[in-house]
Amino acid sequence: MNLDKPAVDPSLFPLDPNVTFLNHGSFGSCPLAVLEHQQEIRNRIERQPVHFYQRELEPLLDEARASLAAFVGCPSEGLVYVTNATEGINTVLHSLEFNPGDELLVSNHEYNACRNAIHFAAERNGANVKTIQIPFPIESEQEVVDAVMREVTSNTRLLLIDHVTSQTGMILPIRRIIDQLADRSIDTLVDGAHAPGMLPLNIDSLGATYYTGNCHKWICAPKAAAFLYTRSDKRDSIRPLTISHGANSPRTDRTRFLLEFGWKGTRDQSAALTLPYCIEYMDSLISGGWSAIMEYNRKLALAGRAAIQQELWIEPPCPDEMIGSLASIPLPDSKLEEPYHSLRYLDYWQKPLIEKHHIEVPVITWPSHPKRVVRISAQVYNSLSQYKKLGKVLKKLKESEE
Repeated sequence: MNLDKPAVDPSLFPLDPNVTFLNHGSFGSCPLAVLEHQQEIRNRIERQPVHFYQRELEPLLDEARASLAAFVGCPSEGLVYVTNATEGINTVLHSLEFNPGDELLVSNHEYNACRNAIHFAAERNGANVKTIQIPFPIESEQEVVDAVMREVTSNTRLLLIDHVTSQTGMILPIRRIIDQLADRSIDTLVDGAHAPGMLPLNIDSLGATYYTGNCHKWICAPKAAAFLYTRSDKRDSIRPLTISHGANSPRTDRTRFLLEFGWKGTRDQSAALTLPYCIEYMDSLISGGWSAIMEYNRKLALAGRAAIQQELWIEPPCPDEMIGSLASIPLPDSKLEEPYHSLRYLDYWQKPLIEKHHIEVPVITWPSHPKRVVRISAQVYNSLSQYKKLGKVLKKLKESEE
């Protein structure tokens, strides 16, 4: 597999050719053909909005859900659309009730927005949140399992856990964790924001109680396309954040779960309806389809990580088997006395990276000031030379502070 040139022509994506874009993991770029398909759907809506929303939308959403469910490996009757994984996490946490003294577990790697959500849920119910300290750098998956199980007690009711960590880009061994918690009748809420399109998924076989994932990242769908899967024994208790007509619908041809999530008020559903086309389009881009895309992105992320590590003389912070299409590399400590705060950048190194060298890549405070990491993403429009360029720039920034 040749990593020296992109797997597909970058001009198929509307990316700025003057920017080295290495941050697909934050907001993935959507192919031009998929955006055109979405616009066709929007035009169809506006030609006869009443006809579309009242007579066409539900069966179209059913078709789209079936396509996505087949892609992520779960029954379509358990999958509903949300706008993003953060909404999926909030949906579950707002639906559940806890008692004073109940313990909710979350890892120190969990996305900040979702950590805020679980703390809000705990405070509302008088429950307690315990933070699992998963190390980074890390030597093995077993360290993750051990870190989780150390915090489990007879009061544990729910674990919120990443499938792929956002800041540190690690694939966590969630199947092993879910199995061990299931033996203790503890529910799991999996934040799979980065997993769909990065990893081959079979959500049903994982056994998670709840699983939410984004489609606008590694599937390359339009923004605001995401899903929430709920296991069959829990669907009656999960309600959307917006309560609408489905709450008292007299219909008996659909479950209450699908009725409530199927209509949450007037909104643009074009991103979700684009998914069947998007999944097929991406599959057609290279020989081998989705499997080849995932393999290319993983190999490129590993090669890019190695190129940067070589420039900075840094050892791999986690095993290769814990890497998908994201990789984080520790950087020298920040030279600032206080944490960096800016509306435009996460770290003061990002200003020269984007404004002088035209490289879009996140530099993230981790786990706390002054520690930092740089997180690279690998997508089919990227090539190894881009990460080599980033490595050389990071080396210069490091040397300028020594």
